[in-house]
Amino acid sequence: MSAHRQAQADADFRGFMTARAPALRRTAYVMCGDWHHAEDLVQIAFTKLYAAWARVGASGGLDSYLRRILANAVIDESRRGFRRKEKPMATLPDVEGRDTSSSELRPVLLRALASVPAKQRACLVLRYFDDASVEEVAEILGCREGTVKSQTSRGLENLRRALRDLDPELCAALGDKPTDEPALQLMS
Repeated sequence: MSAHRQAQADADFRGFMTARAPALRRTAYVMCGDWHHAEDLVQIAFTKLYAAWARVGASGGLDSYLRRILANAVIDESRRGFRRKEKPMATLPDVEGRDTSSSELRPVLLRALASVPAKQRACLVLRYFDDASVEEVAEILGCREGTVKSQTSRGLENLRRALRDLDPELCAALGDKPTDEPALQLMS
């Protein structure tokens, strides 16, 4: 590749990265629950995209390709031993008439989401936080639509169970909201 073409490709990549980094960072945060780890995952995703930029840069579907890289990075990182450590959690005080606004729900939901297995968590985040269709998630994760549906269903059940375990009062105050309207949509 000539120096001029390489410079143009680098400029195109920088523009794409600048435009997509904030949204990708938010998605990574919801998948992993830690802003610093989300930064690392975004860096991994953009590094891998840059390595393939000459091949995929001119093609369409870069957002899906980038989210697939991110989802795979989250799943790969969850398999590494050094990420499996206990995280301290403060207990919430007992209060009457709980506020179920998204500001109170967010930290509880993120802790509950962190306990969901990585592939199920990726399906939940892509479906309900990024608002991707089943077909798009299947393409991003490189699996069948039926797998996305089953992983999403299992993920929602695990998320509900984790929410009940973390904060039963909040779940009671939410009523059917976690089943009728996934709480992940409240975070977007």
